[in-house]
Amino acid sequence: MRSIWKGALTFGLVNVPVKVYSATEDHDVPLHQVHNADGGRIRYQRICEIDGEVVPYADIDRAYDDGEQTVVLTKEDLASLPSERSREIDVVEFVPSDQIDLLTLDKAYYLEPDSSSPKSYVLLRKTLEQTDRTAIVRFSLRQKTRLAALRVRGDVLVLQTLLWADEVREAAFPALDESVRISAKELEMSASLVESFSSDFDPEAFTDEYQEELRTLIDAKLEKGDALDTSETFGEKAEKEGGEVIDLMEALRASVERSRAARGGGSKTSDGGDAGRSGTKTDAKKSTAKSAAKKDTDEKAPAKKPAEKKAPAKKSAKAS
Repeated sequence: MRSIWKGALTFGLVNVPVKVYSATEDHDVPLHQVHNADGGRIRYQRICEIDGEVVPYADIDRAYDDGEQTVVLTKEDLASLPSERSREIDVVEFVPSDQIDLLTLDKAYYLEPDSSSPKSYVLLRKTLEQTDRTAIVRFSLRQKTRLAALRVRGDVLVLQTLLWADEVREAAFPALDESVRISAKELEMSASLVESFSSDFDPEAFTDEYQEELRTLIDAKLEKGDALDTSETFGEKAEKEGGEVIDLMEALRASVERSRAARGGGSKTSDGGDAGRSGTKTDAKKSTAKSAAKKDTDEKAPAKKPAEKKAPAKKSAKAS
């Protein structure tokens, strides 16, 4: 794992240097859209609705629309707002753990000690365990102020961001206001049913059956040869004049696949994401341009041969 943030937990005069890591990840099989007629990639470009031109990302600002008027916010406007200036996770208060509404829990992060001695880290962890308390903290991450719950999971401190109070909707259902009579016998039978299903929760006992079946389907198609060469799914021109390749990750992933195939390696791309993140737009453009040029040459060269029967020498020079 790579740390995404470094700072310090602070409460009172105690300072605990920490590194922050994402605690969860998505296991879904990555899919993209293609044209059902030829398997070509479907791309989305940023088109200006006024002039119809493709707009480079660097020329895009943000805006707020209230239904009648639009307020444009430039990069300078956004930079003037309070942002990630502080590298501190400030403990606001310690609350009973059962007071944290599970509905408000959001993204989870692991905290790793970032000092020569983890004593202050371990002290805070043991204190939270013994007092059965959760620390409510405030910090800044990616230019946003966050509210979070600091709790213990095993030997690790976990920071879990919380939704703000106005981000949780009220459940207003008229049916719940109706008076319903539940007999003692019905309640007893319901409790008996619950008891028959009672068990200790083991997350590893559950699997994502849909994703497993999807992977099996993909493997079966690969074994049958029911697949396209990845390079063939890219069109002759990956971007328009003045535009930008929106699906950069796919272009980089295709480059990794071709490179591995040339070295006699497999075709898996489980680490293609890291390769894509460390690449550049130039690499993607070169890779896509080479593929397009090769395809263009293969398609056009044969068509010229019958047209120049009288001057084969010139034809060769022209083709070369």
